[in-house]
Amino acid sequence: MTPEHRQLVQDSWALAAPAVDDLARHFYARLFEIDPGAARLFATTDMVAQRKKFTDMLASIVRAIDEPVELVPGAAALARRHTGYGVEDRHYDSVGEALLWALAETLGGALTPEARAAWVEAYALLASVMRRAAARVSGTHAAATPPLPGA
Repeated sequence: MTPEHRQLVQDSWALAAPAVDDLARHFYARLFEIDPGAARLFATTDMVAQRKKFTDMLASIVRAIDEPVELVPGAAALARRHTGYGVEDRHYDSVGEALLWALAETLGGALTPEARAAWVEAYALLASVMRRAAARVSGTHAAATPPLPGA
């Protein structure tokens, strides 16, 4: 990830920070709309607590986005936990799409094309690490991370 893209992700996250619950609401609404199978994974989940976990996790990832020594073990552990919850490889595409949509809804015009491209790159990096870790847990081969829509 280029320093410029890292900065764009961090700057846009700082702009979203005051509205993180709205971002999480947008994210889950969009995720469940485009991937009803993902919605079933949250059938018994306290969504208020889940939204907080989601935004805390995003904040941690944004802080560590250019620190592989910190990012990779954390993302791999996250993937292993998610595999235990029933997350499948296909869900990573839905999550990426929902994240970009939620950022656009939350940030409006502040999510410039350049910032969006930086988030696409950041998510591709994260999803790649998580897919590989999940594949190790499940004994499958990690799928290549396809580009997100509009990437």
